Amino acid sequence: MEAFCGSKLSHFWDSNRTLYWDTPDLTECFQMSVLSWIPCIYLWLTFPFYFLYLKKNNKGYIMMSLLNRVKMIFALVLWIVCWTDLFASFHEMHQGTHIAPIFFVTPLVVGMTVLLATFLIQYERLRGVQSSGVLFLFWFLSVLCAIVPFRSKILQISLKNTVEDKLRFTTFYIYFGLIVVQLILSCFNEKPPLFSGVVTDPNPCPESSAGFLSTMTFWWFTSMAIKGYKNPLENKDLWSLNKQDSSEVIVPKLLKEWEVEQDKVQREAQASYSKSPLTTEANHVDKPQAEAEVLLMEKGEAQQPSFLRCLLKVFGPYFLIGSAYKLLQDLITFINPVLLSLLISFIGNQKKGVPSWWGYALAFLMFFCALLQTLILHQHFQYCFVTGMRLRTAIVGAIYRKSLVITNAAKRSSTVGEIVNLMSVDAQRFMDLTTFLNMLWSAPLQIILALYFLWQNLGPSVLAGVAVMILLIPLNAAIAVKTRAFQVEQMQYKDSRIKLMNEILNGIKVLKLYAWENSFKEKVLDIRQKELHVLRKMAYLGAVSTVAWTSAPFLVALTTFAVYVMVDKNNVLDAEKAFVSLALFNILRFPLNMLPQVISSVVQASVSLKRIQHFLSHDELDLDSVDRKNTTAGFAVTVVNGKFSWAKNDPTTLHNINLMVPQGSLLAVVGHVGCGKSSLVSALLGEMEKLEGEISIRGSVAYVPQQAWIQNATLRDNILFGHGYNERKYRSVLDACALTPDLEVLPGGDMTEIGEKGINLSGGQRQRVSLARALYSDSDVYLLDDPLSAVDAHVAKHIFDKVIGPDGALSGKTRILVTHGISFLPQVDNILVIVDGRVSEVGSYQHLLKENGAFAEFLRNYALEDIVEEDESLVALIEEDEESFPEDAMSNHIDMVDSAPSVNEAKRQFIRQISVISTDSENTRKMSIRTRRQSERKHVEPPPEKKREMAEKLIQAETAETGRVKLKVFLEYIKAVGPLLSLFICFLYGCQNAAAVGANIWLSQWTNDARNNNTEASRDMRVGVYAVLGLSQGILVAISSFTLNLGGIGAARNLHSALLENKFHTPQSFFDTTPLGRIINRFSKDIYVIDEVLPSTVLMFLGTFFASLSTVIVIVSSTPIFAVVIVPLALIYFFVQVCCFWASLYTAGPTAC
Repeated sequence: MEAFCGSKLSHFWDSNRTLYWDTPDLTECFQMSVLSWIPCIYLWLTFPFYFLYLKKNNKGYIMMSLLNRVKMIFALVLWIVCWTDLFASFHEMHQGTHIAPIFFVTPLVVGMTVLLATFLIQYERLRGVQSSGVLFLFWFLSVLCAIVPFRSKILQISLKNTVEDKLRFTTFYIYFGLIVVQLILSCFNEKPPLFSGVVTDPNPCPESSAGFLSTMTFWWFTSMAIKGYKNPLENKDLWSLNKQDSSEVIVPKLLKEWEVEQDKVQREAQASYSKSPLTTEANHVDKPQAEAEVLLMEKGEAQQPSFLRCLLKVFGPYFLIGSAYKLLQDLITFINPVLLSLLISFIGNQKKGVPSWWGYALAFLMFFCALLQTLILHQHFQYCFVTGMRLRTAIVGAIYRKSLVITNAAKRSSTVGEIVNLMSVDAQRFMDLTTFLNMLWSAPLQIILALYFLWQNLGPSVLAGVAVMILLIPLNAAIAVKTRAFQVEQMQYKDSRIKLMNEILNGIKVLKLYAWENSFKEKVLDIRQKELHVLRKMAYLGAVSTVAWTSAPFLVALTTFAVYVMVDKNNVLDAEKAFVSLALFNILRFPLNMLPQVISSVVQASVSLKRIQHFLSHDELDLDSVDRKNTTAGFAVTVVNGKFSWAKNDPTTLHNINLMVPQGSLLAVVGHVGCGKSSLVSALLGEMEKLEGEISIRGSVAYVPQQAWIQNATLRDNILFGHGYNERKYRSVLDACALTPDLEVLPGGDMTEIGEKGINLSGGQRQRVSLARALYSDSDVYLLDDPLSAVDAHVAKHIFDKVIGPDGALSGKTRILVTHGISFLPQVDNILVIVDGRVSEVGSYQHLLKENGAFAEFLRNYALEDIVEEDESLVALIEEDEESFPEDAMSNHIDMVDSAPSVNEAKRQFIRQISVISTDSENTRKMSIRTRRQSERKHVEPPPEKKREMAEKLIQAETAETGRVKLKVFLEYIKAVGPLLSLFICFLYGCQNAAAVGANIWLSQWTNDARNNNTEASRDMRVGVYAVLGLSQGILVAISSFTLNLGGIGAARNLHSALLENKFHTPQSFFDTTPLGRIINRFSKDIYVIDEVLPSTVLMFLGTFFASLSTVIVIVSSTPIFAVVIVPLALIYFFVQVCCFWASLYTAGPTAC
């Protein structure tokens, strides 16, 4: 190396000059070689991978900006400066001066690297990179490595008072100034790429356009934290979700991989079946095809598609970036104990002439390592959290989409409750697991490295500590397994309690009317008592686990130190060995306790994985069972030789269905109850298994079910259902569905909010809203499953005339109407009669009457039943209130009946009309028949809309408390725990931390014995007192954690009882205007927080508070000047914590129902 640098420069390395001078410096050879090459080596090593990344990920094109031009100009000037040094060396060599090779190699390497950086500046612009982390690190390393020669050259001038090589001196300082400018410029961002989401989004997330420094320090989030500190955050304040984090991007990726995996398994199963000797034999002897299918099914069951492989393919690469950060953080963790060892050695050797700058350098390096470790660790957590969020989003989306297309047989095995649990509990387990999944390999790595450094420090004595760790691992694992078992038991009780509460809230009106509150309250409290009993068992285990977690490092340290000083009289426990070992033992604490928990979480996630995989492997409805490209001339719906069942293995429900519905016609489907009318509609929708035949439907389909489905939204939103609002069309739909009179009654008109399950609408109103939604959709084919059964007779006639009938709004559409209303049958085009799942007759009304078959029998039965029932109701009604009916009611009603075939028909309609007048809740009981007739006639002129004020919302949006948590809330929880018990808990935590501080002080005094040569005399006493202090700390930890858990359980019992008592005495109006899910959440999620989250949070708070307090007291007592720094540090810490906490609190919002 000296030949490479030449005789003009000094040696490559001079330890005395570098390490032991009061003004240390590196040799010129080292500066020109190693320091100059480090940034160049970094950029050339990262270039291939970075170039491939840029080539694969094109974010768009960025226009040439002023910033980019300035970067290019400075980069070109830098390149010229480097080549100036190179040409100067050639010029000197040409003049006969001997020039060392380093003067040619270094300018050439640096110049080529600057040229590469110039290329990357332009290529990043073309690929849409706004801020480059690679180039930022390159310029940062260049500046860092150039600081040493910058100082060195100034020192040489101050010593020699002259500059020997003025050209290279000048070019170096120009070079240094340019790379400093480039470093500053790299901190700024380019403009977003053209046509990117950041440009078009009105409120983009700044993370996507944040610079490298902003991303590493999370500075881009500062504005949100400050905004949340000043004012409560609302939805409009939140940034838009990054596109790569949205479900529209994530879910299709996972579903695509899952389809590929399913196809792969099916191909492998078919290939293995075709190669099977049993198959060959079956083909030769002509065994039944069913046997071959069973064999193939068994093969398929043996090999299921791997959902885990799909997750790894989709989310694995992104997660590996976080794993790389974790590896780097683990390695940096062990630098601090080494630096601590050097610092203690420096303090001990300070009198031996060691330069004082060593101490400053070691302190700065310790601070820098801690800072770097924090930055890297939080980047790792960011990648883990985002991966967990994406995992949960993708799994929930995949399960939801699967639930829409699974067969009816699959729905029997996977209930609604199971699907909800898959989306909430099982998906959440994956999200929780990803946070600490890297501990599976990180924990063993940290343990191995810690043991290695401990072996270097204490020798074989560390094996005693290893033995203690090995004994603690099965204890922690057993506690984790037992805790999981208790959690399962507790969840069962919780499920029972929530199920009972759900039933109570669903029937709260009946419960209150019968005054059953006390009996049901006792049932709930009985289940709650069992749940709290399990929680108490978990508290015992939690106390033992806390003792093991807290005492593990101390026990390991105690056994190791005791063995170390006992095995050999020459072994002296000095400060360096003691406190470096303690630092390593504290590093061991986290992996030793996390590893059993992570393994337990992995086991839980594997169970969830199997459940999700099993659900996603269910059979799906055949989307091609209904041909949507119907080309049959003149027919909108065609069924040929259809044979259908609800599941493949179920008995056939519909047999030999042949149906051809002409375009624009009205087909009525009639038959007795249970004959298969609704099944036929389901078959046309593709929701049944098509065993044989063909189905084809031309155009879009609108479906009106028997049970109307109503959203918790306004009446208008329920009708529009996502379509654009057209005033004229909307009003005509309201008139046709007889909803206009209802708007006069509703407090907010069509903007009235409809409650959960349509609670503030009658059954008839709900059905008419459902029909209006279908009518507004303007579809081609309408499947109407008995929509007139829930409305009154006069309303049914109005709807038939105005909507369904030959002169209605759907007159040009194809309609299939399932009905029991025989009065409408003469007006339909064709009638389909179904008997026992088969088509019995098809034809017009007159034709089927002449046939005198199943249809005539159906008419006779239903007409007779209707007349008998309605005669009885008429007599009872007239006897009850004879004055309710005017004398001309009969004649008025007969006028309404269009071409009634007989008096009996008119009488029957009139009887039905009268019965409805008395019972229908939609209209007043005293309304006259004439008034109703006028409302049903063609509207001459719609009345002017009343100017009504906007009605108050029926169901108010859930709100969350904002600002500081009131002192009253803390006092309520302390009161629930017990004031005396709360003080006793705080006292125990104070004693526990006092014991910990005492143990550390005693250890410090122990290490001082080495300097006083008093080790052997006081050895037993030192070990004994240290053990007593540590054991007393463990006992106090056990008592305090157990007491805290018992206090938390008592608070949970009291708060739940108060909540239950309050809800049972709440007026019925509260339950009518509050969603059921919101109340259930109070008894489920919020009680869960009180049961399990709050005690652990209080435990962490008390532990952290007293540990911080004891640390501050110890430091201030030993170094009083530190008290000056505490106040500003505390203010900064408090401000950051409060800002971030309030921002996260407001962002989370109220509990979702």
